[in-house]
Amino acid sequence: MVEIVFSTIACLKIKAVYAKIKSVRYRNKFINDKNITEGKMLVNLNDVLKDAQREHYGVGLFNTIDTDMLEAAISAAEELRSPIIIGTAEVLLPYGELSLIAPSVIAAAKRASVPVVVHYDHGLTFERCMEALKLGFTSIMFDGSAGDPAENTAATREVVKIAHAFGATVEGEIGHVGEAASGDNAVSDRYTTPEEAENFIAATGVDALAVAIGTAHGAYKSKPKLDIGRLREIRARVGTPLVLHGGSGLSDDDFRNTIREGIAKVNIFTDLCVAGAGAMAESTAAGLSYLEARSARVAAIKKAVMTKIELFGSAGKA
Repeated sequence: MVEIVFSTIACLKIKAVYAKIKSVRYRNKFINDKNITEGKMLVNLNDVLKDAQREHYGVGLFNTIDTDMLEAAISAAEELRSPIIIGTAEVLLPYGELSLIAPSVIAAAKRASVPVVVHYDHGLTFERCMEALKLGFTSIMFDGSAGDPAENTAATREVVKIAHAFGATVEGEIGHVGEAASGDNAVSDRYTTPEEAENFIAATGVDALAVAIGTAHGAYKSKPKLDIGRLREIRARVGTPLVLHGGSGLSDDDFRNTIREGIAKVNIFTDLCVAGAGAMAESTAAGLSYLEARSARVAAIKKAVMTKIELFGSAGKA
């Protein structure tokens, strides 16, 4: 009888120990999974652009003004195992207020299975840049390129100091990337010179630099003529990752050539809008419901993002 009691107690102790071991293993697995999917994949520009520059591929910035575009971009990157940069721009805030879209973007980045930079694009005011940092953006672009070069340099330098204290990276711009609607991208005296790029980086400490070589924001009225030779000269003078704005509407060869000559980050937005609008128009014509149309829109934007990821060469780099 005593032996049975001791045997029963021993079994219970063994079960308790086993249960504890399982609990610890589960807890550790949960912690590891949480580290992977909640925060570890939220990174800044330095975490993705240095590799891109070294291995000669580009990482796309896809501005996402709502959760439809956000879902499309993240799922595209995860499917292709690519690092990705997502965010919004100051000129886009009327279509998706920063304080509303930021929590969704940052939460999606933390849950992602690939590295995600949350970037505030074309910050035009100090106040909005600071708001983005406080909301948790890991990268910002301060854009004073349309104003006085000396003022642009001084303001960018101050933003860099503050952003770096947050652990965030900063993209700056010297020269001026124009607007396709006005055609000012063809004005070559607004292009970035190698000397300007070198001096601006030294004076500001930016982590990435947007250069003007003939691209423009928005839909092009005519085929842009990119100054690849100028890009090559800038790359030879500076070690900081370079950024191409106004990517929507460029040819595949334009992207390949600019990435080959030193571009590490490519901005895309208009192409996503075109894809989404096309899907909505087709859905309406087909008599689909609102939710069906929404799913078609997400799928179309995702396809557009995947096309660019593959073209930029970042697929499989996560």
